[in-house]
Amino acid sequence: MTRQHAIGDLLRRSAARYPAKTAVVYGDLRQSYAELDAVVNRTANALAARGVGKGDRFAVLSHNNHAFVVAYFALARLGAISVPVNFMLGAEEVAYILEHSGASGMLVEDALLPVAAAAVTDDVRVRGVIGAGADGWEPFSAWSEHDDATEVTVEIGDDEPIQLMYTSGTESRPKGATLSSRSLIAQYVTCVIDGEMRHDDVEVHALPLYHCAQLHCFLTPGVYLGATNIVLPGASPAAILATIEGERATKLFCPPTVWISLLRHPDFDRRDLSSLRKGYYGASIMPVEVLKEIAARLPDVRLFNFYGQTEMAPVATILGPDEQLTRLGSAGRPALNVETRIVDDQDRPVPPGVVGEIVHRSPHAMLGYWNDPDKTAEAFRGGWFHSGDLGVMDGDGYLSVVDRKKDMIKSGGENVASREVEEAIYQHPAVAEAAVFGVPDEKWIEAVTAAVVLREGAGLTAGELTGFLRGRLAPFKTPKRVVFVDALPKNASGKVLKRELRESMS
Repeated sequence: MTRQHAIGDLLRRSAARYPAKTAVVYGDLRQSYAELDAVVNRTANALAARGVGKGDRFAVLSHNNHAFVVAYFALARLGAISVPVNFMLGAEEVAYILEHSGASGMLVEDALLPVAAAAVTDDVRVRGVIGAGADGWEPFSAWSEHDDATEVTVEIGDDEPIQLMYTSGTESRPKGATLSSRSLIAQYVTCVIDGEMRHDDVEVHALPLYHCAQLHCFLTPGVYLGATNIVLPGASPAAILATIEGERATKLFCPPTVWISLLRHPDFDRRDLSSLRKGYYGASIMPVEVLKEIAARLPDVRLFNFYGQTEMAPVATILGPDEQLTRLGSAGRPALNVETRIVDDQDRPVPPGVVGEIVHRSPHAMLGYWNDPDKTAEAFRGGWFHSGDLGVMDGDGYLSVVDRKKDMIKSGGENVASREVEEAIYQHPAVAEAAVFGVPDEKWIEAVTAAVVLREGAGLTAGELTGFLRGRLAPFKTPKRVVFVDALPKNASGKVLKRELRESMS
């Protein structure tokens, strides 16, 4: 036990260092590190009494709340494998994850109980609900108020599975990325050092905790350091801005879509945001024009770009705050514990300036895909994790992400990177958001198509926009079709769902 270094140990150490310091804030609830540590122990002992043990898979289906945080650390202390589930999924999709992971336990938020009840089978024997209990489902309070708060002692190896993170599954069935304490903690060290994180940070956690970005780049590193963590139930721009002001928050992560919604919200200029010192973005590429706007309107905020994948736990490359405007559009250089290179279709390294697939080698990397040795072998062929992203490295080692392989548009025999077209569209002052994708076309095979959301009160026609783009893009890259929409479809982590756009416009 003296060498133990697993996820469940991180909270205990912070509680020993900072017992009276505020660890977590959720609504009116404020808990110190000592109090959080005790409730995690109570919950772990309650779960152990119900037969949950090392190696058991335990699903959590919930929006952000205090119980999610407690359950995550309690399961880690037992050596159980937590399985966070996207709360936007339907019953059939949840059932697939429960069956595929072999989950024997589940915790669900009361608002999502109908979905969970339709998804579970008798194999899910331990069932809890956040809120009032229901037939066959114990209230979470029965676990968190268990009478035994002594520390759970389970020896957990660094390389044993501790979490299954299911990929978004936008093109096919989701895959379970199997993460160990070693991979996660190596990633936390990278985030802390390259992301300039400190124990005196006051962090806002508004994006879904079921997603690796909020959970593993921010919440758990924050607990590891002993920072104060303010958990919000969702990414409401008004709530985020009010929380920054009310809690004097110093640190915020949002994907680009949420940063855009903050900038466009009327409270942005009404709230006192002067406490904010560090901002982070990831999950998708930040438009250059939005980067410039953040720099102008939040000049004292040090901004970081975290790029990676779930399978990398998730950070791979980082662009620091002093490079945001000098390396516009870059995803940065390989992070502290990562090697990154660009390869061709035969997995051979390509020289600087040549587009190829982005691959990584790192202790961050997952153990593999759960119960899928073939996909694991394919993803790690040659000893490198193949991201499925296309990119180019410059002579200084800075990475630019060109596109997802699946989002590269082949129009009239030419390759068109959707990101390049989006960047040009964002230069128009009337545009709030844009997504570019290909749709089947008899003449072009795929026609470059743009879905555009306008700024409030702005007016723009398709012809005006394409005329604006003709001086900025080659003719074959200029959208053949422009559709104005009220909002872009997004998942809970803020990624634009281009598949839905393609399907609706094909």
